[in-house]
Amino acid sequence: MEDNRILRYYMQLGRCAVTGEFLTSDRMHCHHKLPRHMGGTDEFSNLVIVHEDVHRLIHTTSEKTIERYRNILQLDGKQLKKLNQFRKVCNLIALV
Repeated sequence: MEDNRILRYYMQLGRCAVTGEFLTSDRMHCHHKLPRHMGGTDEFSNLVIVHEDVHRLIHTTSEKTIERYRNILQLDGKQLKKLNQFRKVCNLIALV
């Protein structure tokens, strides 16, 4: 999987798939579009590079955590739509 993560980072030009922000290695996370526990794999097509805070927001169900990371990230409508696409695949409710 490590090679696929590196390739995905390279293909995304080092930018978060949701925010477009350039990511350093200490702030990037590799998100599985279809989570492994739902049958997802480590294949290149199932991976996307996101900011670590975006990754937390994709997966959280806690209202307190959602509020915290929404305040930190200040996502615009387009970014929120992208984030919600990832949440939907994880069977999580969309954020409004």
